[in-house]
Amino acid sequence: MIDLQSILNKGLEKLIFYAPKLIVALVLLIIGLWIINTLIKLIFKKIQKSKVDVTLAQFLKSIISIFLKIILWITVISMLGIKMTSFVAILGALGLAVGFALQGSLSNFAGGVLIMFFKPFKVGDFIEAQGYMGTVKIIQVFNTILTTPDNKTIIIPNGNLSNSNMINYSTEKNRRVDMKFGIGYDDDIRKTKDILHKIINEDKRIIKNPEHQVILSELADSSLNFTVRVWCNKADYWDIYFDMQEKVKLEFDKNDISIPYPQSDVHIYNHK
Repeated sequence: MIDLQSILNKGLEKLIFYAPKLIVALVLLIIGLWIINTLIKLIFKKIQKSKVDVTLAQFLKSIISIFLKIILWITVISMLGIKMTSFVAILGALGLAVGFALQGSLSNFAGGVLIMFFKPFKVGDFIEAQGYMGTVKIIQVFNTILTTPDNKTIIIPNGNLSNSNMINYSTEKNRRVDMKFGIGYDDDIRKTKDILHKIINEDKRIIKNPEHQVILSELADSSLNFTVRVWCNKADYWDIYFDMQEKVKLEFDKNDISIPYPQSDVHIYNHK
């Protein structure tokens, strides 16, 4: 028969033996995590003062934090009396299984390293990737965090970012604003071009070199379409785009130039 009293006594002995180690290990873990977080903050401040690129600083912060926490966990496990040779063997077996399960995470880590090395974008850049547009807020070990113009947070895996198409709108100092305006077939083409040139020349935000373009680009079904191209500082892009829509409509109304609706001529024949 099973001697319950003997089992309880052995269990109690084990508990008494391991309890101090467990308490010490737990205290070490708590203090260690606090020290690591404090140390990481100090290192990050030092890196920032040395004028290192913000993107690189945040990436290094993540790497150092993970490395120090791994060392802390190994130390805590050692204090509990677990032999590291056995622990390493178990970790090796688990590592193989986890490696297959976390292929995506490893890909994201590699993607983060590639982003840091080739620097297709940096913190503060406005990019478009994976169907999203936003300002790069943080580049972490596995993910990149964007903030959209309407203040949403988008988290994109680094593996996807490093292996797919991406548009960086912040690389160049200037951008070209492309717009299209339609007028009726009965309206005066030369007068329309003069009005568009006048609106552009009066806007001080528009860069004079390269020169702007006003082109009759399309004889569409219901309208004559003008393509307007102007250059500006990248920070003024959307302000100029929206202001032009309003100014053009107001000037067209003043000069009796129509902006036609889509329309079709329908001919009806009566057959006897």
